[in-house]
Amino acid sequence: MRRALTSVGPGDGDGGGYEHDQDQASRLWHVTLSVSGKPAPLSEVRRGLEQLAHDHPFLLTSRYADDHAEIRYWEEARDLHDAAAVALRLWGEHRSSAQLPPWEIVGLEVIDRATYHLRVAEGYGPPPAHPVGVHPY
Repeated sequence: MRRALTSVGPGDGDGGGYEHDQDQASRLWHVTLSVSGKPAPLSEVRRGLEQLAHDHPFLLTSRYADDHAEIRYWEEARDLHDAAAVALRLWGEHRSSAQLPPWEIVGLEVIDRATYHLRVAEGYGPPPAHPVGVHPY
């Protein structure tokens, strides 16, 4: 049996939940995923991130060092809950296929498209992205 996700409804200050409409349209969410762990050879980190970019077509850019990386991409999802769930699975699900380092997720930000563009317009958005691809810090 498939269970519907629940969330706090608009104006629902009592914390009660409601079931999402199954027909709710998908939206774009800007995801920044930060991972960290024991140092790994830079060439292996780069190769793994390049493979991840190949496997995950929405990957915009990633930055890396020998002990941490940041991945930014757009995710199409029904709501923030779904976008965050996909983001939290991304590293682990691709760890073997992309031969990524055994790092853990240490940060996650998921914002809607309007918020992303508002931040950029006001000058306090995410640091300017390198051109699409995998780049060292």
